[in-house]
Amino acid sequence: MLGRLGTRAALAALLLGLAACGRKPRPVTGVSPAATPAGISREEVRSLWQRALRYYTAGRWGKAATLYERVTLELPLGDTLVTEAHFRLAECYFGQKNQLQAAREFRKVSDDSPNSRLAPEALLRAGDAYADLWRRPELDDTYGETARSTYQELLNRYPDSPAAARARLRIADLEEMFATKEFKTAQYYYRLRAYDSAILYLKDIAATYPRATITPRALLRLVDAYRAVGYAEDLQETCGYIRRFHPTTPGLDESCKVPKDSASASGGT
Repeated sequence: MLGRLGTRAALAALLLGLAACGRKPRPVTGVSPAATPAGISREEVRSLWQRALRYYTAGRWGKAATLYERVTLELPLGDTLVTEAHFRLAECYFGQKNQLQAAREFRKVSDDSPNSRLAPEALLRAGDAYADLWRRPELDDTYGETARSTYQELLNRYPDSPAAARARLRIADLEEMFATKEFKTAQYYYRLRAYDSAILYLKDIAATYPRATITPRALLRLVDAYRAVGYAEDLQETCGYIRRFHPTTPGLDESCKVPKDSASASGGT
């Protein structure tokens, strides 16, 4: 019984081998001598890229993103076109208002290809994506802080790049928002007559954001708070600071004028 089974198996194997020898090989399509490891030719990659570019230029972010993502999958990691595809893909996400995904793709460009010409620009755009998530000063500023740290990273890593010059302007804009946020908080405490808390915030604005446009207003409110709690020496010192560094501040003379009885008393001594 076992002998017959072995003979049948050997005969079946022989027949299969003969059939395979007579079969013609299947033609391979889509592969050229210049094909990528994934099996797609450079010509096909160029075609994909041109189609993606047309969608990208027209602002059709979803269709462009699909094609750019395919480029990233078809080409090997070290290919420079992959880096640019990730950058364009990030811009597509930004255009679709998917800022977090955009920030991740921009970071991928800067972290995976730090020597690429796109690396500084990618860090700048990652910061832009986070900044775009914090549009109102009174809201939570976590994304604003992340944006600021990303811009600062750009300044540290690529200080002489054109992107770094733009990052400095972005940081200044963010600091205006941070100062405004603190001023709103100080105003809240001032209205509650919690003057000591208001004073802490107002002093911090002057120390941390001396060039912010809202800082002169914060200093005048600080004068009001000092007057409310009777801190005459601090009041005069603050008025002197405003006259020296912000002499054109509207309302300065009125806020810092010396009361008549004080003037008379100092003149009679």
